[in-house]
Amino acid sequence: MAYPSENLCVFIFLCQGLSIRKARRSALGLKVALVALHLVYAGILFLFDGDLIEKTKHEPWYTSLYLSLFVDTLVQYFVTSGSSPGYVLDAMRDINETNVTFGKTSASSKQPASSKNGSLVITIDSGQSGRNSPGSNATYWTKRVLDTYPPGTSVRTVTCSYCNVEQPARAKHCHDCDRCVLQFDHHCVWLGTCIGWGNHCKFWWYICEETALCLWTGILYITYLKTSIARAWWKDAIMILLLIALAICLIFLLLLLLFHSYLVLSNQTTYELVRRRRIPYLRRIPERVYPFSKGICRNLYNFCCVPNSTYSLELLPTALELEEKSRPYTCSHLLSCRCC
Repeated sequence: MAYPSENLCVFIFLCQGLSIRKARRSALGLKVALVALHLVYAGILFLFDGDLIEKTKHEPWYTSLYLSLFVDTLVQYFVTSGSSPGYVLDAMRDINETNVTFGKTSASSKQPASSKNGSLVITIDSGQSGRNSPGSNATYWTKRVLDTYPPGTSVRTVTCSYCNVEQPARAKHCHDCDRCVLQFDHHCVWLGTCIGWGNHCKFWWYICEETALCLWTGILYITYLKTSIARAWWKDAIMILLLIALAICLIFLLLLLLFHSYLVLSNQTTYELVRRRRIPYLRRIPERVYPFSKGICRNLYNFCCVPNSTYSLELLPTALELEEKSRPYTCSHLLSCRCC
């Protein structure tokens, strides 16, 4: 005989399974729609524009470059969609596996965690160990997480109530993916995944290539309308409607590209910028101060050149560092390349 609580658990499990399946189906449908939209725009262009076909015969390099950008954009889309944004559980597992000297964690233990700002005593109970794999060690992960926060921060204040795992600074739980993501930026519906520490660079390159492809396609559409505006009215009507929709998408992509370029240069995320007053470690920091910025050049280097094979947890800046960042720029700062 099943108890009411057991029936409720089974019902919740089935509902969660159905919601996950619906989310996967919707993400797959959006991917198919996006690929089909690309094929429609390119197919109609080559189907209607006879001058472009003739130009391809005499100057094949031009069409080859366009088709190369077309294929590369779709490849970058699927690469970004299939890449991991950097899940906290994966980082915890990898970091703990590289520190086997700490041994297995007991159900309740106390161990000092050295920090750059002082010494902390961490108490870990069985409810705060997270979804660890067999043999993993939560003590070292907790130490690494608390090292990113000011001294005196307790484990309970940084523990995710959904994953039951300690979150480092800049991490957030994504309700669509049902996981905590390092340097969470946003959940992209079109990609069907989160944008975070592991794939933000791939996402930037994707929207850059998509913007270039939309711009080039728009130029080809306008060129066709200039030379063939009076040949067939129904073709012109289709091309004009597609061009209007393309112009709207291009404006959105340009704004998105500029916005994420600004985030990269200032080492911010969309979540931190939009919800700054709701994030505990950013509430007391002035809005014009970028706490995690290391200068434009260093930010670009870390964003583009640092490999994602090694997990890095960013430290919250100290009071002295925040005071230095909040000072206005002077001529001496420009000469010393403070902004870089």
